[in-house]
Parts: sequence; C-alpha cells; structure tokens
Amino acid sequence: MNEVIKFLTDNPVQYLATVGRDGKAKCRPFMFAGEQDGKLWFCTNNQKDVYKDMQQNPYVEVSVSSPAFAWIRLAGKAVFQNNRAVKEMCLQNPIVKGQYGEAQNPIFEVFYLEGAHAVIADFSGEPPKEYDL
Repeated sequence: MNEVIKFLTDNPVQYLATVGRDGKAKCRPFMFAGEQDGKLWFCTNNQKDVYKDMQQNPYVEVSVSSPAFAWIRLAGKAVFQNNRAVKEMCLQNPIVKGQYGEAQNPIFEVFYLEGAHAVIADFSGEPPKEYDL
C-alpha cells in the first residue's frame, strides 16, 4: 500500500472516472486525501454531479501519471462514510479547507475505495506492479 500512497501523494492531481447518470463516461480532476485505518480516502461535495453519479454507480477508477512517465490505475467501489476523523484529515489540505471550512459542513462528504486494486506501470518493459488494498 505504501507505494500506492506515495505515488498518489507525489502526483497530487489525479483523474476520477465514473459512469454518469446518463450512462456515459465522466472523468474529473480529483485529489487523494490520504490513508487512514488501511483505507484510501477522497472527498467531494454532495451537491456535485460526481457525488450523484457515485450514488447511482459507486464503481470508479482513479488514474494519474508521473513526470517520469509512470502511471497508476486505482479501481474500487466508492463507500461514503460520515467519518469526522477523516474529514479533519482532509481539512489539512488548504484547498479542501477553503472549500468546506469545517468537518460539520453538510455538503462535505468523504469516501474510501472498497476492494481497491492498483496497477503501477511505466514504459520500462518491466511487468506492472499490482496491489489489492
């Protein structure tokens, strides 16, 4: 898990793919919030289409590449949880703090990826590294 966390932390703007409520693919910039209790956490706003899309179909994939032309694909089921400790962790990021202000904000949602599977690959010709988290 440490290699996955490092990759996401070192490349802070990822892209989250969902299936939209219209049945079409949607891809949006997103940020990894952190690891807590062995889970990979993200946050969003419950007024956004991405939240509504994940409520209808919770299976998502996150991807990002590094400046060294390596990339990660991280797939799993988005599980929303009203977890104050995780919200406080998310608020350590100034961007998140600026959007939500405090953990009690009613539009502030956090989710982790259940059954997460990560693949880290590059153009070296070496086989990809795979992780079940």
